[in-house]
Amino acid sequence: MPATLFTNARIIDPQAGSVTHGALLVENGIITAHGAELPVPKGAQVFDCNGLHLAPGIVDIGVKVCEPGERHKESFRSAGLAAAAGGVTTMITRPDTTPAIDTPETLEFAARRAAQAAPVRVLPMAALTKGRAGREMTEIGFLLDAGAVAFTDCDHVTTDTKVLSRALTYARSLGALVLLHPQDPGLSQGAAATSGKFASLRGLPAVSPMAERMGIDRDIALIEMTGAAVHFDQITTARALPALERAKRNGLNVTAGTSIHHLTLNELDVADYRTFYKVKPPLRSEDDRLATLDALRHGLIDIISSMHTPQDEESKRLPFEEAASGAVALQTLLPAALRLFHSGDLTLPQLFRAMAQNPADRLGLPQGRLTPGAPADLIVFDAGAPFVLDRFTLLSKSKNTPFDGARLQGKLRATYVAGELVHGGLDARA
Repeated sequence: MPATLFTNARIIDPQAGSVTHGALLVENGIITAHGAELPVPKGAQVFDCNGLHLAPGIVDIGVKVCEPGERHKESFRSAGLAAAAGGVTTMITRPDTTPAIDTPETLEFAARRAAQAAPVRVLPMAALTKGRAGREMTEIGFLLDAGAVAFTDCDHVTTDTKVLSRALTYARSLGALVLLHPQDPGLSQGAAATSGKFASLRGLPAVSPMAERMGIDRDIALIEMTGAAVHFDQITTARALPALERAKRNGLNVTAGTSIHHLTLNELDVADYRTFYKVKPPLRSEDDRLATLDALRHGLIDIISSMHTPQDEESKRLPFEEAASGAVALQTLLPAALRLFHSGDLTLPQLFRAMAQNPADRLGLPQGRLTPGAPADLIVFDAGAPFVLDRFTLLSKSKNTPFDGARLQGKLRATYVAGELVHGGLDARA
């Protein structure tokens, strides 16, 4: 493979916390240098970025691909194409499929299908308990050997604390990462909105933000008891933040994430029962959104994820209470996140630290950075390019996005995985 030199780029380095004008060199799929000026190696391809931003590709934790079982909603092929078009170069996929990915055989099937069909990297997670039922833990050791990068029951919260403590203890002994969903399942069962004036006026079944606080308090006690490495997949309320801060201050091995929807939308966006805005957990108050954003800004929350959850038209075109939860977000993650940059809430290095470097670090991956020796998983984008999103242009099979018709800024120009172009493209310099 010939060397590739990207010139005239605004390079976003999340590790250095900088945006600098310069060039970046890729050889054999690996980043070898970047700086203000670099010599052109003999025979190298040279691409002029024309002042566009160049950044590490997004590492997205918590993507649902509906193989096996519901391929009509999303396949590895369609998800991979959407990811490449959205700047996601590594998808960390969830095990909440039909059936659940809870055995080495189903895990190997998913990994094989992904390798065949997806143009981006796909790393699967496995279920923590069999069938995600919370009664018996899976064979964590065998699943690790089969390629699982983490373990989670997703939004099926294990209510039996003895089962969960055993699973956390076993995961700790094997050095496995566990993702937990901080929520009290009894309080949140059947909820379609966050409790408050808006939910009352709309007559929607609601859940108190205290359900998240109660869930994280219990989980932190179990982490303290077992010493397990845990990532909380979605922290979305102000009430959960003090417990998370104490856990980190006390030296527990915990990190936390939040979804792009909870950072950029609030409960009022549901308006007159728009089901594309029904996600899990439900959209929160503006005060909660601002508190979550502030926690991300100061590093208390580490990771931004798409929480990509495809749902077909039939499951969304129902009364709000009955409609399925979830939204597709692989292709909208970048422009939605850039809303936070254009509003002045976050810098570009802060955004890419949360979307690329931190998730890669938590999973022990070499991606998510621009240091020499890192894989050349790169994206080039125009941060200021405006457009109106049409959901039917999305490459996911399902089109359930809350950003349909939204005015967004930020167009992807090219996506590279291991130095190879997988979406878009730049003009080579003669």
